[in-house]
Amino acid sequence: MSLLLAAFFSALIFGLGLGVSGMTLPSKVVGFLDVTGTWDPSLAFVMIGAIAVHSLSYQLITKRASPILTGNFQIPTKRQIDSKLILGSLLFGAGWGLGGFCPGPAIVAAVSGAPSVLVFLASMVAGVFVHKFLNNSILSKWN
Repeated sequence: MSLLLAAFFSALIFGLGLGVSGMTLPSKVVGFLDVTGTWDPSLAFVMIGAIAVHSLSYQLITKRASPILTGNFQIPTKRQIDSKLILGSLLFGAGWGLGGFCPGPAIVAAVSGAPSVLVFLASMVAGVFVHKFLNNSILSKWN
């Protein structure tokens, strides 16, 4: 139960931070990607801040024998760049650039009820199911 509460409050703080900073607005993403026009660097500052906090906390947390709420750390060990990673990155980037959302901000923005947000979320959920289908049939044989 404490693991679920920690996840809930982490997501709540993340969502509030996205909302307060305006990072749920597609115009922020489009402004960040528009490097030849009216570039908006605010998203870059958010990313730099997140990387700094993660880097420092990762160094401190992984010095512990185990996490506070579970038995062991689940640190990815795969270091190989493969076709699935490249394809997934391209799809994520295309969706981010075209829709102006990534999954976190889209979920936070869902409370607005804006049709563009709901269409993005529906597409994202459909993409999860398509991936599951493809991963069980086609993609598993691709690598």
